[in-house]
Amino acid sequence: MNKISRREAIAGILATGAAAVTSAKAATAERPAQGKTPPLTPAEISSIETALGKKGRYVEAESTYTVPLPRNDLKISIKGEGVPIAFGFGGWVSVKKTMDGKGAVLMSDTVLLEEEVNPLISAMQANDLEVSAIHNHFFYEQPRIFYMHVHGMGGVATLARNYAAAIKNNKLSPANQPNVAAPVKTAKEIFDLPALDKIVGRTGAVNGAAYKYTVGRDDVNIMAMGAEITTNIGMNSWAAFAGERKAAQVAGDIAMLEGEVNPVIRALRSNNLEVVALHHHMLGESPRIIFLHYYGRGEAVRLATGFRAALDVLGKRPHAMRM
Repeated sequence: MNKISRREAIAGILATGAAAVTSAKAATAERPAQGKTPPLTPAEISSIETALGKKGRYVEAESTYTVPLPRNDLKISIKGEGVPIAFGFGGWVSVKKTMDGKGAVLMSDTVLLEEEVNPLISAMQANDLEVSAIHNHFFYEQPRIFYMHVHGMGGVATLARNYAAAIKNNKLSPANQPNVAAPVKTAKEIFDLPALDKIVGRTGAVNGAAYKYTVGRDDVNIMAMGAEITTNIGMNSWAAFAGERKAAQVAGDIAMLEGEVNPVIRALRSNNLEVVALHHHMLGESPRIIFLHYYGRGEAVRLATGFRAALDVLGKRPHAMRM
């Protein structure tokens, strides 16, 4: 699919954006019936792995292939305390087909130093990919980190090659990443995982010294560029825990419909969690999704309670926005 058709597709979505937002405000959170996204073929998955030089994970239920792109070259501290890269400094790129199977979409979240942002913007656009957002996800971090969200449309192999070409001179590229030693203690040894899971109502995943929950939005269908935007292509809320049981840190993101924004803010602040960013990640999605990043310090079980309070706001009947 060429540049013109991709831009025409996005323009068509944006042209109906106002109507989509209006209907999203009025709609219930019930999930509409949808067809099934065509699966990626073994050859298409191989083309992604070959282009990026790294294997990822295929989630068959979402027909989505994701390659993690952690910035293991960085040493990050928050308020002077070192945190693992898995705490929120790992990028990713995902690919899935459009619902009609005639093309594919790519979405990515890139973790960048300030001086890396504009060179990567130019590299993405030179390789037929587009920038959809640039912003912070944290306060207090050193060095300062920015996140650039990217998307594109086309064939699977072409998207993978173009993305690999765009990041080849950046530390994001797997070829430019150092080997990392295993942590002295993993999150399984640090935290009382059953206690956290009971509070959150879900099971998280151990990633070195961090423990992370990733929660999708099965109550709504989000469409962009002709594809269903699901958990593993960026439509999720998450919480990552690091530190110690009694002196933990939590960071995360909540994916919200517009009417859920301020109820989520109230839930987080009521639990003494800090709101650090409020913004979009995508362009042209319907209904519109707003993402809120938060941060907190304290006892791990108390931080988990704050995350659960925010999750409990989601998926209810839409909250009216004050106009």
